[in-house]
Amino acid sequence: MAKAPKTDESPETQMARLILALRSQGVTEPGVLNAIEKTPRDLFTPDLFKERSWEDSALPIACGQTISQPFIVGLMTQALTLEPRSRVLEIGTGSGYQTAILSRVARLVYTVERYRTLMKEAETRFAVLGLTNVITKFGDGGEGWAEQAPFDRILVTAAAPDEPKTLLNQLKPNGVLVAPVGKGPVQSLKRYAGDGQGGFKVEVLCDVRFVPLLDGVAREL
Repeated sequence: MAKAPKTDESPETQMARLILALRSQGVTEPGVLNAIEKTPRDLFTPDLFKERSWEDSALPIACGQTISQPFIVGLMTQALTLEPRSRVLEIGTGSGYQTAILSRVARLVYTVERYRTLMKEAETRFAVLGLTNVITKFGDGGEGWAEQAPFDRILVTAAAPDEPKTLLNQLKPNGVLVAPVGKGPVQSLKRYAGDGQGGFKVEVLCDVRFVPLLDGVAREL
């Protein structure tokens, strides 16, 4: 994990520090690093944690959710092996930070969020950044987005208890899905690569800690 930057450093210096930390941990894909460099993480961070926006650590956001550690965002995005024409499904919009990174590498990003509050706040951030290739949906992420399937890539930002078969069924035969899988507080980040014949090559990337993938949509006061 990168050291917390000094608060008197410029945003440019803090970003450079973060990019160096990501490179040292194995996030080396130029397109992914460029997307991270162009995306101001402080825009997605609650006011209480603004000074920690450039740390390589997860931070709390509304609705009991988190904005993921930049290393994990970079690792998951890199594992998708995105192409310029890729159509991506993201499960769990959250703050919208991961979505924004995806949007700078892929052609279209479809993102599903079960908290309406988070979805609306993320939409505002996308508008501020001028991201016009993001399509949002308020709904049950575990069900995916069947109407827009099949997708070239799928990224899940909440932990599925078991193999996410519903989502895998919405993937193209040679597509890639990256998701945390497991029922405990620590899950396995897995990469499913389609073999073109209905099967998948499964690779475990690392241990992670994600909030669980819950059924249905959230009831908010």
